[in-house]
Amino acid sequence: MAEDTVEKLIPLEEVNRTVLELCDELTAAKVDLGDALGCVLAGDVLAPRDLPPFANAAMDGYAVRAQDTASVPLELEVVGVLPAGQAPSESVGPGTAIKIMTGAPIPDGADSIVTVELTEPGSTLNKVRILRQARPGEYIRLAGGDLRGGDIALLDGTVIGPAQTSLLASVDAIRVTVHPKPRVGVLSTGDELIGGTAPLGPGQIRDSNRQGLLAMLQRDGFVGVDMGVCKDDRALVSSAIRNGIEQCDAMLTTGGVSMGEFDFVKVALRDLVAERGGEIRQLKIAIKPAKPLSFAVVPAEGRRAVPVFGLPGNPVSSLVSYQLFALPALRKMAGWRSPLQRRLPAIAADDFKRRPDGKLHLLRVIAAMGPEGRIIVRSAGPQGSHQLKALAESNALALIRDGTGVLAGESLQILLLGLLE
Repeated sequence: MAEDTVEKLIPLEEVNRTVLELCDELTAAKVDLGDALGCVLAGDVLAPRDLPPFANAAMDGYAVRAQDTASVPLELEVVGVLPAGQAPSESVGPGTAIKIMTGAPIPDGADSIVTVELTEPGSTLNKVRILRQARPGEYIRLAGGDLRGGDIALLDGTVIGPAQTSLLASVDAIRVTVHPKPRVGVLSTGDELIGGTAPLGPGQIRDSNRQGLLAMLQRDGFVGVDMGVCKDDRALVSSAIRNGIEQCDAMLTTGGVSMGEFDFVKVALRDLVAERGGEIRQLKIAIKPAKPLSFAVVPAEGRRAVPVFGLPGNPVSSLVSYQLFALPALRKMAGWRSPLQRRLPAIAADDFKRRPDGKLHLLRVIAAMGPEGRIIVRSAGPQGSHQLKALAESNALALIRDGTGVLAGESLQILLLGLLE
């Protein structure tokens, strides 16, 4: 039996609950609409007036009285042209029509639009030939057809995307109250890590975790703050974490959270909590990869408590741990009402065999939409916690429960990391 099975391992769901309970929403603030993309509304936004504010044409064509088109084909006299952005200067009377452009106000007397495609030039320049009978209200956008004045345009807790931005602009919300995007410091620790392209010495490797985490923060709409690389020194690690706590709303570190002699992140967090108060959890989670997690909430000078995620140092473990624990917490801080990532049903295209060990296995897989509308997943390659290539080629994590695994054709659940193929 593996050594991990005799340890007290905490289920993934329990760790999620613990972390989320200790993370609070950031204080709401007003921002310009142009800076609100990806933020979460803190409060309902009301429409100050009807949207659209007046009845208008949905298509280019002719504004007519529907009753005048009861017998087609027929000709109507064109008494004016009405482009968008202008008020009508003529009304539509019996036997007449006004040429109208999309978005132009409906002139008095008209109750329908005949589209250009259903007309022909008339027998004279000021006449139009109508080829199909019009129906009352056809191709007319009614005033308030989208929103009435006083209606809720967007609810508190809405994540602002492009469509929401357009709606907010249409209801004059040029400044909106939102939960700010968390500023998140990212610190790598380890004597073996070398940044940039400096030559590698014996036993040294590139610092990839920090770059990957900063990219994930950018992808997920947060503000990443590069805190650099710190050597395995207790005083240096402590100083770097303190610096990050004072600058940021949250902090991610990688490495230094296991049982090694030089794993100083968990030591530094323990010292900080002993000095300032707060909460700390040294967790061994029933998952593979990303079993160890050091998590602390540390008060900053004159400010709210700052969550610090001590992620494992193995590259895959670091990024998986971010996805499972840091991302939901940062979403909660940013005002998300449902911060946990949704699990999707899928069908295995490969055998995903495993041995019982008391843990949930998170396999890097490629997910694609199958011919019957079901998500099909296949392995992305070798699954070692140091093997980044499979993670780079995957777009999902397959959740393989404790046991002997899942065979091809059987169902499972996945967490999407990117777009479906």
